[in-house]
Amino acid sequence: MRAPLSILIYQRVLAAPDPLFPESLHGRRFEQHLRLLTRWFRLMPLSRAVAHLADGTLPPRSACLTFDHGYAEHASVALPLLQRYGVPATFFVAASYLDGGCTWSDIVTEVVRNAPGERLNLARSGFASYDIGCPQRRRAVIEMLLAALRLLPPHERLARARSMARRVSPTMLSSDQLLALHRAGMEIGAHPLHHTALASLSNAAARAEIAEGRTRIEDILQAPVRLFAYPSGKPGQDFEPRHGLMLRAQGFAAAVGMGPGAARSGSDLFALPRIAPCEHAGGGAFLLRLAGNLFTRP
Repeated sequence: MRAPLSILIYQRVLAAPDPLFPESLHGRRFEQHLRLLTRWFRLMPLSRAVAHLADGTLPPRSACLTFDHGYAEHASVALPLLQRYGVPATFFVAASYLDGGCTWSDIVTEVVRNAPGERLNLARSGFASYDIGCPQRRRAVIEMLLAALRLLPPHERLARARSMARRVSPTMLSSDQLLALHRAGMEIGAHPLHHTALASLSNAAARAEIAEGRTRIEDILQAPVRLFAYPSGKPGQDFEPRHGLMLRAQGFAAAVGMGPGAARSGSDLFALPRIAPCEHAGGGAFLLRLAGNLFTRP
């Protein structure tokens, strides 16, 4: 029987619990994940796992950790914990966010979180005035705005989010932090330059997003980048087989999406599934989710 490969996807790893979103992953909870993972799984870099998949030599209980977007806390919070437990990981970065960037969703969240008073007027951004008089209402407004903006084209979405804020606090990695991850032995992979779903682009635009995002990262690292992560990553919706062919033609070794199931020898190396762990789950629920994923077909 071919051994399965569990690939986990993490995004934010906060320094402390978030009162507005208490289910969000923070450092203390991530450390609990690492304790369980190092006990029950054989953790390896994604590039090594890909090589094992290609030649059919994947060991039992293999797993990989991956991180998306390129948040600053990947260097300040996640990296020290990974080093403490001796765990390798792969960090996928959208190069346009480096050195002062912030995602549109983080802009919206922080505008509502930090707004003074009990009402927030967003008429100049094409919305209305909202009651934010308690934490529950602030969260509800954030979720409503995010849902509305997701329906817009990427560039309009970002412009509308930026129009809400006079000043945006960066949440993403600096070039120096990216280099520190690389020098610490972590793998660095690429997203498209602007973290845009490739299926929404023409073939020419998709090729350019792939190539430019990779080149910027390689210029910083002075090292090749051969792993790729599709934004959002739903097969058939956010990316298609043609995008795997583009990546292969540009010399990438593998690409990961997002969805249930474990990879096995013979899996499409340019459509590898990743599972998001239940971030607020305790030990038993966390392991149960990973165990169930081993028997789920991608």
